[in-house]
Amino acid sequence: MQISSRFTIAVHIFACIDTFKEEFKLTSEFLAASINVNPVIIRKILSQLKAAGLVKVQRGSGGASIAKPLDDYQAVECVEHGELFHFHENPNQKCPVGRNIHNVLDGKLIQIQDALENELGKITLEDVMKDTQYYIAKERE
Repeated sequence: MQISSRFTIAVHIFACIDTFKEEFKLTSEFLAASINVNPVIIRKILSQLKAAGLVKVQRGSGGASIAKPLDDYQAVECVEHGELFHFHENPNQKCPVGRNIHNVLDGKLIQIQDALENELGKITLEDVMKDTQYYIAKERE
């Protein structure tokens, strides 16, 4: 199992907005072409980012822009409902494993999420954008 690709798509969106803001209107179609996904997926993620106050989106072909300075963003803001892991709903209480699986895993999953959030908290979108520009410049050499 993997963590949803929405996180990496959102970071890719920010990288495109930052890189191409002076050259192109950053529409869902433009972003989708870079990310190689359906524009509907981009519109959904842009809507979530807009609702969180992270991007501004102009209707029609106005495009997207970043809402605040890049160093204000931390990656941990991407965790939905504060839970990285979604635990299966109804383990069988008649089974000794099912009855105890929450006791076994809940604390460990919190520990893992805390460690991930601590590491992500050390990285800002500004760091990612600097790296993006570095690799683009290196490619042009």
